[in-house]
Order: sequence, then C-alpha cells, then structure tokens
Amino acid sequence: MCRTIIFSIVLYWCETWSLKLRKERRLKMFENRVLRGIFGPKRDAVTGEWRKLHNEELNDLYSSLNIILGIKSRIKRRMGHVACMGERRSVYRVFVGKSEGKKPLGRLRLRLDYNIKINLQETGWGHGLD
Repeated sequence: MCRTIIFSIVLYWCETWSLKLRKERRLKMFENRVLRGIFGPKRDAVTGEWRKLHNEELNDLYSSLNIILGIKSRIKRRMGHVACMGERRSVYRVFVGKSEGKKPLGRLRLRLDYNIKINLQETGWGHGLD
C-alpha cells in the first residue's frame, strides 16, 4: 500500500530532481514518518509502555528499497534514455551542458550530469567517469 499509493504520488517526476544531502534527509524523514503511521507504536516488553518504533525496526519491518535508492535508480534509468537521444533534442543538450546564450554571473549551480556521476559512483557503476 505504501509503495503503490503514497510513494508513487510523492515520487512523481522525481527523475528530474537534483538530490542534495538536505533533500535526501528530508525524504528519509518523510519515509520514516509514513512507515511509523502505518505500523503504529510498539509495546515495550520490559516496561509495558507504548513507544515509537526506531529507524532500525522500521527498516526490518519494511524490507523494500528505501526512497533514496528508488529515486537514484529512476534518475539513472531516465538518464539512460536521455543519453540515447540525438544532439538536436533540447533535453540532451541540457544533459551534456551545451546551453545556448550567455552564462549567468556568480558561482555555477550543480549540474544534473554532475549529480548523476556522483550517484553512479556511489552505487559502483561509475568506474572511469571523469
């Protein structure tokens, strides 16, 4: 229920997101909050009091992929499709960083292709990417 209803709505079009550490933490907190709502509190065997489930207990109960790995796999799949597109497509030009016009003043923002290279290296697929 959680994966098919809630996460599919939250992750709509997440392939275009640029994941930063702050956003990853907030998504993980959201996932834990949803899972706590689904599984409910747990009664402590020693004291007999009700308490919230710890993150490790939630991970044991919900054995599916976590939300961050799901997003990263969707981004990789989307970038595979974009890499097969021709150079005339604007999506491909944005992916490889061939924009038209002048560059803005100030520090450059993190580009999508840089985030993809980091994601590939984290999962062990980025050997030889520079």
